[in-house]
Amino acid sequence: MSKKTKLELTWIGKDERPRLEPRILLEGAEKSHHAVSRVTDHDQFDNRLIYGDNLLALKALEQEFAGEIKCVYIDPPYNTGSAFKHYDDGVEHSIWLSLMRDRLEILRHLLREDGSIWVNLDDNEAHYAKVLMDEVFGRENFRASITWQRKYSVSNNFKGIATICDHILVYGRPGFVNNLLPRSQESIDRYSNPDDDHRGPWKAVDYLNQASPEQRRNLCYDIINPNTGEVIKNTKKAWKYDPDTHHAHVVEKRLWWGRDGKNTAPALKLFLSEVRDGMTPHNWWPHDEVGHTDEAKKEQMALIPIDPFGTPKPERLLKRVMEIATNKGDLVLDSFAGSGTTGAVAHKMGRRWIMVELGEHCHTHIIPRLKKVIDGTDQGGITDAIGWKGGGGYRYFSLAPSMLEQDRFGNWIINKKYNSTMLAEALCKHEGFKYAPSETVYWNHGHSTERDFIYVTTQSFSRAQLVSLSDEVGSNRTLLVCCSAFRVQPDELSNLTLKKIPKVVLNRCEWGRDDYSLRIANLPAAPESVEDVDAGETNQTKTVRKGKNGMRAAEHHPSLFEQGGEQ
Repeated sequence: MSKKTKLELTWIGKDERPRLEPRILLEGAEKSHHAVSRVTDHDQFDNRLIYGDNLLALKALEQEFAGEIKCVYIDPPYNTGSAFKHYDDGVEHSIWLSLMRDRLEILRHLLREDGSIWVNLDDNEAHYAKVLMDEVFGRENFRASITWQRKYSVSNNFKGIATICDHILVYGRPGFVNNLLPRSQESIDRYSNPDDDHRGPWKAVDYLNQASPEQRRNLCYDIINPNTGEVIKNTKKAWKYDPDTHHAHVVEKRLWWGRDGKNTAPALKLFLSEVRDGMTPHNWWPHDEVGHTDEAKKEQMALIPIDPFGTPKPERLLKRVMEIATNKGDLVLDSFAGSGTTGAVAHKMGRRWIMVELGEHCHTHIIPRLKKVIDGTDQGGITDAIGWKGGGGYRYFSLAPSMLEQDRFGNWIINKKYNSTMLAEALCKHEGFKYAPSETVYWNHGHSTERDFIYVTTQSFSRAQLVSLSDEVGSNRTLLVCCSAFRVQPDELSNLTLKKIPKVVLNRCEWGRDDYSLRIANLPAAPESVEDVDAGETNQTKTVRKGKNGMRAAEHHPSLFEQGGEQ
């Protein structure tokens, strides 16, 4: 018996993995924002906007938010090749796959057991990404490849087969169960009540089977029209229901014989009150249901008229994702925040959110947008549809610098920008402790269990000092002491574990590295493509363009993997 072979995608450099430093996050109160008062009892305030390299930011979130994220939506760079003309095509794909793999693995760790991830791509890498995500998330956890019609028309001057759709790959953790979509007015309008039935609106369902009488003899019997007394026989098709079920329909007065009561076959009344409270989602999302790129650009013009963001996503698209994947209060993450659509929509819909962005548009576009959402002055997007009135807030964070730096002799030392609080929090992350400094016990900076604690200091300890500390900790507790030096055998005091800093972490990480993306700032911008001009697009909406590679001009974005399709 042959063993099943696990199929994997291979590429140059696949086995090379970055040794990420788990950075701490520094809050910037001056860039945080909240409403002046509560609008509702369900306002969300503890949202996070993080400025910095998105791979390092994900690593920074990993300890606190592992298994906490209900929905991840990302819109990574499409990698069409235009910005990679100096690279061999094989290397191009290899770099893109490695960058994606590194991020997807952390995102998987962050997801709840009932969470899901939604990845927006175009034809260039969607099919490679599908195989990669099969490997990271498990092929059995693939849920759908959604086709979003991002354009509503194509220029007649375009040569070849124009692309007007994007792919959204959806993977769920084992416990993921999607929500039904809210029933549309069009769906509700299919139900009426022409006979004033006390059970409310209904629609007529065909009573005939697709099978012929010869195929389903058990479903062939005479039916009497009570209005005319006529006996209805099966001549071409069998009935859908057996005689007992039909009898129940008659007793319950569920049969409809038309307005004049003389139809040649009955229909079954299906009452709106009896159907599921929602509609089954499917994988075709037309622009009239979830928006298109021109709609998104106009939303941006209303928010940032002087310098609108080049390639945002329409708010209706993210609304659809969150309706299917989340409920109010759930936590949503977007590590390629772009123009901030994910956070804006999540906020309006009562979801908590985390967004990560490195580009300066974090400050020039995302923050002004979020302030308008919170202050209730954003009147665009889904605002009217859901009755958004403002409220809530967010906290702004940036990545701390690397914990270690080299001195002028090339030796690794603790970064001079680190104070004692920063150092204690950073060492807690490195050693797997929750940072929770005690207000009364000087040596308690955090804990891993109820009895295991950590103490971080740049102090050097004598034997007498450590014996005294050991006595304070007591025999029923243990303490990890991270310090500069100690004058005692490491295992001499049974309730203390002693480690020297920075030696204890020196070989764990790539210190001093702040960028894990492929730099494209000095590469030529991709030429504008005729395909990217929607029919009816105004001159205003063309002021900031994306090229054929799905990205804005390179000088607006310091690195490829800090920008997504929203860029």
